[in-house]
Amino acid sequence: MVFDVARVRGLYTSLGDGWTYLSAHAQPQIPERVSSAVARGFRQAPVVEYVEPNTGNHGNHSVAPEMGRLGAESQMKAARQAVADLTGTTANAVILAPSIDVLYQRLDTALRPVLRRGQLLASRADTHQLTNDDIAYAEPDLGTGEVPAWQYTNLVTGDTRLVTLSAVHPQVGTVNDVSQISENVREHSRAWVLVDATALAGFSPITIDDLGVDMVIVDCTAIGAPQVAALAFRDTSMFPRIDMAAFLEDVAPGLVAGLPAAVDHLAGLVEQDHGSRRQRLETSLFEAGLYLRRMADYLADSLSSMTRLHVFGVTGEIAYGSTATRIPRVTFCIPGVPASTIRRRLIDNRLVTTVAKPDPLLSAMGLEDTDGAITVGLGPYNTTHDVDQLIRVLASLA
Repeated sequence: MVFDVARVRGLYTSLGDGWTYLSAHAQPQIPERVSSAVARGFRQAPVVEYVEPNTGNHGNHSVAPEMGRLGAESQMKAARQAVADLTGTTANAVILAPSIDVLYQRLDTALRPVLRRGQLLASRADTHQLTNDDIAYAEPDLGTGEVPAWQYTNLVTGDTRLVTLSAVHPQVGTVNDVSQISENVREHSRAWVLVDATALAGFSPITIDDLGVDMVIVDCTAIGAPQVAALAFRDTSMFPRIDMAAFLEDVAPGLVAGLPAAVDHLAGLVEQDHGSRRQRLETSLFEAGLYLRRMADYLADSLSSMTRLHVFGVTGEIAYGSTATRIPRVTFCIPGVPASTIRRRLIDNRLVTTVAKPDPLLSAMGLEDTDGAITVGLGPYNTTHDVDQLIRVLASLA
């Protein structure tokens, strides 16, 4: 099958407004089917179903019928199943939350029984962090931004209870070898592995089996869904060790209705007329991943060709010759030119990017010593022409 970017662009009506969106890392474009699903969801959430009570053999018709919020319940069930298909688990092993920040807060509480007498091994590069009295850190490579898998062979001990990391750095774009990290963890402990796959969603399969982990977190806005976050467990046998009371079901049903549509959108990035949603996701994400990895190389190479411009994790002696896998996200700076000036020049030319946010890895790479940086993120709707436009505008500054 072939990834047809022209067809994919047609799935986003917002792309017809004359702007070039290079901000998929911050606010991906919303597919039309998701917008429509949310509108339907808000209409259907208050719908009630009248269920006749069991009145016995004589049927007492004076008893009032029972009522249930069929619309909201069915939307939540469909959303959990969609996440289950995306992550390769079951719907009853999926937890939803109103946002990624709220989900991490609740997970922090829920995992206290697991960490009560054990160590948490985190990555220093991660934006979201859990807390614990005993924490060790894996360090990222400051040249490429990758968290090397070999570290975990030495860092994991018999006291390690939980290992957390991000699959991809959200602003640098370097992909970590999560499956190898998980394998190294398994060789030295029985610790659970929790991966934040938000930045990888839409670029590669993120099933629990593919990643070799126990839990997967996804900020669903990354795939064009409304503001909902999801946590997928390997299976429900993990629940007895967790304080499940920390998780609340307080996501707006109308917003949740957009989540199955977003997953269906991913499954339909490549036209297919057969197979389950899980099967179509596998094929679609494989083809989309090939296209987006080519876009990642094109974006990094194009920016690297500008000698005055520094791309974090790509240019510089330490990063030279790196074979690290990348998604099409980069953060760059131009010495002596404030990030606000760069962004304004891009906006004047109808190119949408963002100023880089404070971040542990970017800080360690020297972000504070610059005049600010710009982050660019491409989605499946972007083309090489979009990158060429970016380079043309930057040439007037660098």
